[in-house]
Amino acid sequence: QVQLVESGGGLVQAGDSLRLSCAASGGTFSAYLMGWFRQAPEKEREFVGYISSSGGNRVYSGSVKGRFTISRDNAKRTVDLQMNSLKPEDTAIYYCAAKALGRGGVYYDSSLYDYWGQGTQVTVSS
Repeated sequence: QVQLVESGGGLVQAGDSLRLSCAASGGTFSAYLMGWFRQAPEKEREFVGYISSSGGNRVYSGSVKGRFTISRDNAKRTVDLQMNSLKPEDTAIYYCAAKALGRGGVYYDSSLYDYWGQGTQVTVSS
C-alpha cells in the first residue's frame, strides 16, 4: 500500500512558476512509475506527464511540454512537478499517482494507476 500526499498548490498569476511536490509512504517507491494528472472544473481528468521508476524517462502532454518538468528522488520518496510560464488554462486540481512496474497499458491511462494522492489546487489568474 502506497500513500501519496501532494503539496505546493496555490494562487498565482499568469507567467508565474509553481512547484508541486508529492511525498510517498509505504511500499517500494522505486517500483512505481509516477504520473501527474489534473482535473479542471467540469472536465475529465487529464494526463500531464509521467516519470519512469528510475527517473530516466519522462513524457509530457503537448499542452505542458516545454513548460513543466517532472523529477523524482527515490531516496527521499518524492516526485516533483515544476511548472513554469503558467497559464489560466492550467488551473485545475493536480494529482500525483503511482503505477506499479509490470502493470501493462499506456502511461497516460489514469485507470491503470494504482494509488492516488488527494490532489492540490492550482489557480492561475490572468
